[in-house]
Amino acid sequence: MTDYTVEFVGTGEEITVSDKETILSRCIEEGIAQEYSCRVGMCLACSAEIVSGEVAQPAARGLTEEEAEKYALTCMARPLSDLELDRGKYPPSIEDDAAVDADGSDAAAADD
Repeated sequence: MTDYTVEFVGTGEEITVSDKETILSRCIEEGIAQEYSCRVGMCLACSAEIVSGEVAQPAARGLTEEEAEKYALTCMARPLSDLELDRGKYPPSIEDDAAVDADGSDAAAADD
């Protein structure tokens, strides 16, 4: 078992996480207010941008392969190195979905 340092950019928060546990589980144990919901890698509520370092997250089904290189779902992600994460940053697929109204129309087009 190897321990890694996970630093959250802009917060001054830092935790030690083993390669056998998820980042979210350690956040909960340490009392760090990391958002989450489903805890199964689907809802993306726990998303964080990977500023530096690497994670393993084979069960992060809510991310495309490309997104999984740049974002961590902390409920699934296990560190493979020391990390810097920017919490509350979401992959483009989430940002694109936010631009669509509940009725399915493009919110940006409605402003024209």
